[in-house]
Amino acid sequence: MIQVVRLEGIRKVYRSGSERRQIEVVALDGVDLTIAEGEYLAVMGPSGSGKSTLLHVLGLLDRPSTGRYLLAGQDVTELDEAAAASVRNRHIGFVFQAFFLLPRYTALQNVELPLVYRGLPENERRERAREALASVGLDGRMNHRPNELSGGQKQRVAIARALVQQPSLLLADEPTGNLDSQSGQEILELFDELHRSGRTVVVVTHEPEVSGRAQRTLHMRDGKVIRDEINR
Repeated sequence: MIQVVRLEGIRKVYRSGSERRQIEVVALDGVDLTIAEGEYLAVMGPSGSGKSTLLHVLGLLDRPSTGRYLLAGQDVTELDEAAAASVRNRHIGFVFQAFFLLPRYTALQNVELPLVYRGLPENERRERAREALASVGLDGRMNHRPNELSGGQKQRVAIARALVQQPSLLLADEPTGNLDSQSGQEILELFDELHRSGRTVVVVTHEPEVSGRAQRTLHMRDGKVIRDEINR
């Protein structure tokens, strides 16, 4: 079994207030977690449970206060911002509830962006972006801008943008939260297909219907993992 993620004793503490009256909020409290290559994991918990902070740590958007994080065998715990950005660009794909598409860019241009940052030649990034959009069923919408797309289509563009990097880890934060039920179902079916194709997927959700589609569900409360269960 190849491990994509290994967290050891991850703790994240946020501090606020003055030096004399400092307030500490423990967002993650000693989290241990392994995620195997090709695994589909859902993370659930009430507001303030630490699930979003966990996603930020996994995505190298936030650094743990203590503990150790191995991503695809590399210790990424103490990377500086430039090194973390490089690892994110090469190994991690993000899908967010709010899509975060650039409105003046076409679907194709939005999907190309991570490859622009990586410095790939135009022909190569254009071809890879086309392939990514075709893989999510949007080969007929490549030249449309976000305001010409439905919510479900926007989320498919966001997924294609995450996949174009060929990431080791795909992270999704409430990916159906801004969609109607039909579009949400289509996006969930797409995540099922990505899992079947061998992608390693982590989805943060508060919906049992979403978590039930994953192989495994991590339940969190007060910054701790209180239950780690196999769904099927």
